[in-house]
Amino acid sequence: MTASFPYSLPQVVKITHGEWKKGKEGFNDPLYLSLDSRKISFPKQTIFFAIDTHTRKASDLIPSLYNSGVRNFVTNNNQIKFSNFNDANFVVVKDVISALQKLAASHRKELASTKVIGITGSNGKTIVKEWLNFLLSSQVKIYRSPRSYNSQIGVPLSVINTPTGIDLAIFEAGISQPNEMQTLRKIIQPKIGILTNIGNAHDEGFQNRKEKIREKLILFNEAQTVIYGSDDDEVETEMRNLKRKRPQLQLFSWSSKKKATLQIIKIIGVNEKTIINGIFKGEHLAISIPFSDKASIENAITCWCAALLLFPLQEQIFSRFKDLTSIEMRLQLIPAINHCTIINDSYSNDLDSLNIALDFLNQQKQHALHTVILSDILEAGINENKLFKLVATLLKHKKIDRLIGLGPKMIKNKKAFHFLNETHFYKTTAELIDNFSNLHFQDEIILIKGARTFELEKLSSLLEKKVHQTVLETNLKAIAHNLKVYKSQIRPTTKIMVMVKAFAYGSGSNEVASVLQFHKADYLGVAYADEGVALRESGITLPIMVMNVDESVFNILIKYQLEPEIFSISLMEKYISFLHSAQLFEQPIHVKIDTGMHRLGLMPNEVKAFCKLIENQKSVKIKSVFSHLAASDDPSKKVFTLTQFALFKRLIQKIKKHISYSFDVHIANTAAISLYPQLQMDMVRLGIGLYGIDSDKKMLSHLENANTLRTHISQIKKIKTGESIGYGGDTITKKETTIAIVRIGYADGYSRRFSKGTGKMLVHNQLAPVIGKVCMDMTILDISKIKNVREGDEVIVFGEKLPIQKLAKWIKTIPYEIMTGISGRVKRVYFEEQ
Repeated sequence: MTASFPYSLPQVVKITHGEWKKGKEGFNDPLYLSLDSRKISFPKQTIFFAIDTHTRKASDLIPSLYNSGVRNFVTNNNQIKFSNFNDANFVVVKDVISALQKLAASHRKELASTKVIGITGSNGKTIVKEWLNFLLSSQVKIYRSPRSYNSQIGVPLSVINTPTGIDLAIFEAGISQPNEMQTLRKIIQPKIGILTNIGNAHDEGFQNRKEKIREKLILFNEAQTVIYGSDDDEVETEMRNLKRKRPQLQLFSWSSKKKATLQIIKIIGVNEKTIINGIFKGEHLAISIPFSDKASIENAITCWCAALLLFPLQEQIFSRFKDLTSIEMRLQLIPAINHCTIINDSYSNDLDSLNIALDFLNQQKQHALHTVILSDILEAGINENKLFKLVATLLKHKKIDRLIGLGPKMIKNKKAFHFLNETHFYKTTAELIDNFSNLHFQDEIILIKGARTFELEKLSSLLEKKVHQTVLETNLKAIAHNLKVYKSQIRPTTKIMVMVKAFAYGSGSNEVASVLQFHKADYLGVAYADEGVALRESGITLPIMVMNVDESVFNILIKYQLEPEIFSISLMEKYISFLHSAQLFEQPIHVKIDTGMHRLGLMPNEVKAFCKLIENQKSVKIKSVFSHLAASDDPSKKVFTLTQFALFKRLIQKIKKHISYSFDVHIANTAAISLYPQLQMDMVRLGIGLYGIDSDKKMLSHLENANTLRTHISQIKKIKTGESIGYGGDTITKKETTIAIVRIGYADGYSRRFSKGTGKMLVHNQLAPVIGKVCMDMTILDISKIKNVREGDEVIVFGEKLPIQKLAKWIKTIPYEIMTGISGRVKRVYFEEQ
């Protein structure tokens, strides 16, 4: 997270009550604030807030940040040897997060003339915020918090980043447990409060729903007006209680069932549009929105209330409801034509979101060439010349190679981008598309970033690789979250190797590996050398262990700096001979011992001979010795697991008697990380847990689903009683049946074992059983009990609401088989939720 910074160093010391350890060469006031050591674009102008995590003390990052040019730090570590950084400035505080919050609360006082809206609730906060920005930006200058910056850290960053002199600021506030909202209230201090839908999110952090509602309402303790839906009886009760405590508080309610400030009298659905009729102050009003789902209708009504409160007579605002668009909460990474990759962020364009998108672009190592397609930044709220200087500086520091600019402002300020290798500018998206063939997109990663009005989705559809309409989505933020969860379970000194074999369990090795490298995994593991080669060619520099090698790939191991698993004496002899002939020395190897799995590995009675073979060898150097647990996920096999571990430790001691140098030892796999913490040793190996799958239910509750397999309905039919369905003619309908043919079959990896009702898919969040036999390219579902299904509707094969573990149980297999079985013709899409 990064933000602009409005304070001088002396002001930081004063506001945070910190102790200033001054550098010998004085100081330069910082222009930017950063909490993420990996995302610092302007080190000399940045002040780094060293916030500790579960897995790392942030002060440990200071030496590397200092070497990269950072000279301003806020830390809670008074034991740092400050003399090692004699030209750096340190502000030492008791608590870094608290210091950040104090700075934000101080900056909030500078926004006295700005009307501030604070939004909380379980669902819809970001959508309401973004829709209000769209609806009201034609009337006033608005700043709103970036994406979902609504946490104890995100909120202060948002407030600190708010420029003075704007008319309206909109902030989200999210909480997950009691006693969190009071701090956010002091920072945001909203004059207008908005409560969105209260759902089940974070229920586990509260005793009951009432406690959660009360905690959220603390945000409005000093608000002048609160907007809410009064159809929720518990919300209505708590709002009335708040009103009794603060009689001056104005409640702006909406309801379709009872008397309210905005009385909803009729909701009419027409195709995919909805007309909402209401009465406000005795006047009949209506808005039209391009959505028909309940959540969108509720969010639109909430925005309508805010518009009526702020601009009750502005028909221009109400007419904009028909142009509302769905808010993408994620950055998508999509395969594109000519070996390119797209990052699709074509739904908003401002400096904050541009910075976030560029950071995501820099995480990707698949392509050497980085291209940005960027539209005018509309309603930025700052001087145009200054705006484009900032944009140009960002592109320069993010090392962008090529810029394709869109819009009259980009053309007017194109000289700001003179430093780039290649630039192209067009007035409209249509003009760009007309010149599409002249741009020669090839082997590059392309960020598409633009305001809605430029309709860049038309360009995105041109660039996207036309493939099978069934899509396997991988949530890269969930991958990073799960890695963090497992890191929190191991000792700080224990390394983590992440297995990305089998195309990263079907998810896509290069994309997943880029995330792992960015988030500081220690090692990667692959099954075969060609998987390691692909990672190296996509820019992965982490150490890579290859688990299954033979003499045909020895040259490749050396060329691509891959580290082989040595599992037999004969393989070791062949590799030593190869290295001798090539005059290579101290090449890294990983030695595998078979302690009971009886797959690859040295048998215990071979260890002594192996040690004699290598103890005086200069050609190889052991990086690690490891073994594989056969049943760590099965509680009934605990004795067997611990027996394997005991044998492994004994064999390690034998090896250490022959090897004079140190090496890592590891045996714990995904299940053992949490179930057997005593087995962690020097390193652990994380596999399927990275994707949100773990046999330990307690561990599973902390993980996020990373993969969703989606398809669509091609056709819907009504089949009469007594007719057959599918191959073989042996599935006969017993009553009139409505079927949906969906675009996935066994050639895509959807097993024939799901046939005849064994498998089910989610249609409109309801389970629809497979009817008949799974075909090569299609599967037929019985949707007789599901209403309002249409051709083209989305179908979930597996995902958060239909876990892959359940599919595995239906066909008596394991999740690994299903994940790795998804065929290459299924389109992979990667995204990072914001």
